[in-house]
Amino acid sequence: MTLQEVLLLILSVFGIFGITIIITRIFGLRTFAKMSSFDFASTIAVGSILASIILNNDQSLLKGGLALITIIAFQTLFSFMVRKMNAFQKLFTNKPEVIMWKGEILYGALKKCNVGEDDLIAKLREANVHDFSEVKAVVFESTGDVSVLHNNENKELSEDLLKNVETHGLS
Repeated sequence: MTLQEVLLLILSVFGIFGITIIITRIFGLRTFAKMSSFDFASTIAVGSILASIILNNDQSLLKGGLALITIIAFQTLFSFMVRKMNAFQKLFTNKPEVIMWKGEILYGALKKCNVGEDDLIAKLREANVHDFSEVKAVVFESTGDVSVLHNNENKELSEDLLKNVETHGLS
């Protein structure tokens, strides 16, 4: 690799990261947040474009910047439509799902969410749960994260915490 190629690579990295920072400032931090499967796909596409621009001499910064702006603008439009149109939201987003309820593992929900019992138990340990009886609910979020709602008191779980969560009629 020649000195000129090294300098071009370094300038490309600075250039594309500068463009990425500007895009993030314009469109907001949600641009790269782990929110939904669509956000995940967008992040993968952005990463692919960044790598192509940096590693491929045939790709220009202008072309890469335009591709990034297009992907992120589409992601912003998609996010807006999900927020404003219920039908669009139901069609393109996953609903959070209860996978454990009042200390009982819901094996059907685990299977539906493709979560193993060992993975669930690891999340319980991570949340510092000492006994299944402490668990009020475990929610498999639409982002793929697992939320553990627990305490060792007899407090009831607020219904607001399960708003828009698939509970399958649990009470």
